[in-house]
Amino acid sequence: MKAVEIKKGIYWVGAIDWDLRNFHGYLTQRGSTYNAYLVIDEKITLIDTVKAHLASEMIERISSIIDPEKIDYIVSNHVEMDHSGALPEIMKIAKNAKIITSPNGIKGLKAHYKKDWDFEVVNSGDTINIGKRNIQFVLTPMVHWPDNMVSYIEEEKIIFSNDAFGQHIASAERFDDEFAIDIIIEEARKYYANIVLPYGSQVQKALEQIKNYAIDIIAPSHGIIWRSHVNKIIQEYVKWSSNTTDKKAVIVYDTMWGSTKKIAYSIANSLKSAGYKTVMCNLQVNHISDIMTELITSEYVCVGSPTLNNNMLPTVAAFLTYMKGLAPKGRKAIVFGSYGWGGQSIGQLKNFMESAKLDVVHEIKVSYIPSEEDLNKIESDLLEKVK
Repeated sequence: MKAVEIKKGIYWVGAIDWDLRNFHGYLTQRGSTYNAYLVIDEKITLIDTVKAHLASEMIERISSIIDPEKIDYIVSNHVEMDHSGALPEIMKIAKNAKIITSPNGIKGLKAHYKKDWDFEVVNSGDTINIGKRNIQFVLTPMVHWPDNMVSYIEEEKIIFSNDAFGQHIASAERFDDEFAIDIIIEEARKYYANIVLPYGSQVQKALEQIKNYAIDIIAPSHGIIWRSHVNKIIQEYVKWSSNTTDKKAVIVYDTMWGSTKKIAYSIANSLKSAGYKTVMCNLQVNHISDIMTELITSEYVCVGSPTLNNNMLPTVAAFLTYMKGLAPKGRKAIVFGSYGWGGQSIGQLKNFMESAKLDVVHEIKVSYIPSEEDLNKIESDLLEKVK
């Protein structure tokens, strides 16, 4: 397995996880990569590592360039084990390497691995000289762990952004001009929606810190490396982190006998008439992480459930719990459902939405099977609300 040169003397030496399909409950249909980078200079520097079970793949790629024993510095931008998991293996080989990490990074690495390695702690603005190049560090706490930081080489105009700007994509291609850009952006949006979304204000602070950097390449820790569409992905992060939405509605529901589904489609008809793009997400066939990918750009979040045993359906409760943890802000909510004799689910949906800080603007409650007259009224009433 060979390293891939991304700039003269700087190499991708990561690992490709072709088989990954689930990452913390997030569906990764396209697999992923764990990106590590090797900088050849007077001080040979490895930036991040890979997941533990792929350590040998990373070491083989490093070995295609230099003897791994010669590594002087290992920069740990993030403690999470998909990036630090190979540290124990590489430290067995690079016995004299010094680990560069943040104040919270050293705490996390010691807690994870119980090793007394040679550490050097850096803060925002600190720089280490490695020869012809200098590596500058910017702490980015809670994007998305307390220990996160990014590393920047001014001489090469490369930022090693760790989880920011990443995507879960396994591919033989390394760069954004070698792979379909619409797929990269979709996977970057999915990554943001399911991992980074709760930390929008921290992302904005990080973007503010790096906005004056000259950047030719963004080298994230997952997925494709950005070199031809750097401005595009930065603009998307500005949009996502500010919770800016499109004229769009995502309609999420589960149904027992089809009545709640009928209501969902009437809501869609009404919103379409008002000029909204609508996305239908039946929880029986759509994964919650894919729904969040749509929700991140939606002005309206419409959630429906019939009543079962005085409650909403478990699939709907699970989605709402997942959504609340990701904390989307500034959205309008519509709750709906059918019922036989109780109808508690609609009130529960409303309470949950309000507790998640969404603005509930409309609720729809239909007993048993909605008639054509019921459905027409749902559409006309809602159209009055949203047009």
